[in-house]
Amino acid sequence: MSFERDHLAGLVAAHGPVIRVVVAEVAGSAPREVGASVTVWAEGQDGTIGGGTLEYDAVATARAMLADGRDRATRAIALGPDMGQCCGGRVRLLWERFEAGTLPEDPVFCRPVADAAPSLKVQKIEARARAQGTAPAPALVDGWLVEPITTPPAPVWIWGAGHVGRALVGSLLPLPGLALTWVDTGPERFPETIPDGVTALPAPDIAAATRLAPPGAHHIVMTYSHAFDQAICDGLLARGFSSAGLIGSATKWARFRKRLQQMGHAPAEIDRIRCPIGDKGLGKHPAAIALGVAADIVRDVARAGESAAAGDEGDRDERRLSGD
Repeated sequence: MSFERDHLAGLVAAHGPVIRVVVAEVAGSAPREVGASVTVWAEGQDGTIGGGTLEYDAVATARAMLADGRDRATRAIALGPDMGQCCGGRVRLLWERFEAGTLPEDPVFCRPVADAAPSLKVQKIEARARAQGTAPAPALVDGWLVEPITTPPAPVWIWGAGHVGRALVGSLLPLPGLALTWVDTGPERFPETIPDGVTALPAPDIAAATRLAPPGAHHIVMTYSHAFDQAICDGLLARGFSSAGLIGSATKWARFRKRLQQMGHAPAEIDRIRCPIGDKGLGKHPAAIALGVAADIVRDVARAGESAAAGDEGDRDERRLSGD
């Protein structure tokens, strides 16, 4: 479990202020673990802390808090005596109000459940998260609830399941923070076993599949057909993308660039597609090409993250200047 900041931000954008109810502590048998949460707004809710009566009561409390303006509450609950549930354990719940300007920004969200200064242990958890990117498990530590903040994985679409495509999937699969979608014209193009964590998408009209990709995805185009490659590039330029690379030579790209411009795409947008890709110095073996391309993707994802972080910082500065 973790604190899904972007998901919570989406709920706030859609519904206004919300109350998030999180399981802060568990002793004995309980419906859910520490970090399980339900987010509540006036007309709905998202997520679950389980337990039937426990959740019903928690949601009712959250809606009362939305109505009366309270920002925070905590309660220790004995599931048997207090809720009439067969679980024999105890839980502590924490209710917290969130709005657009109050969402946490650090890689780990640490706050007191009761009045207590952060202990040395809590301070070390925060320092490790900032310096090393270490994500602690959700836990109540010396009176402070600690939750790692997660962001959605970066979508990476690989177009083509040939030798280089297969090598590229193998290179990217162990890397954290990526969501791999693998596209080709039919199921026979893929290996018999698709690795866990990879979404295979057979698409007879492969260019039309560009409409399924998120506009912020990263793409590598390497099909068995130049015509398919060009059609995919056309589709991506219409759809939008965070980054895109095309396998091929400078000659191939010069030809594609001219044709894409004739199809109505702006030169500046066309030039966002990188071709050739990889590192020629590594050689032409599929695994060597894949290593160079994987390095390109990692850099692209990092740049996109830095750009988004800079945008968030600018938004926060603007809110501070405007007094919001």
